[in-house]
Amino acid sequence: MPKGYVLVTEAITDDAGIAAYERKAAPTMIAAGARILAVDSAPTTLEGEWHGTRTVLVEFDSVEAAQDWYDSEEYAKAKPLRQAAADCKAVLLTGFEMPKPRSKPGS
Repeated sequence: MPKGYVLVTEAITDDAGIAAYERKAAPTMIAAGARILAVDSAPTTLEGEWHGTRTVLVEFDSVEAAQDWYDSEEYAKAKPLRQAAADCKAVLLTGFEMPKPRSKPGS
């Protein structure tokens, strides 16, 4: 089963509001088994224009686990704090595993 990833870009307008969101959201993420893989205030843009002043990448054991967390009653209490403190864009990504190379006959 592929992992699930939530990628959020935030154009933060209220630092205190984002701090309040983080305090409220962190326990919901821990309970969901999430792992924060990256938080970057200045990602290197390779192509196009990037949105926001902070980008966050969160890993979940599955796409379903990520969706369940995002839709949970617990996270629903934190989400408005983020939305009030930043212009956000969020996506749910399905993880990808490279196929294993086939072994050559006779090896």
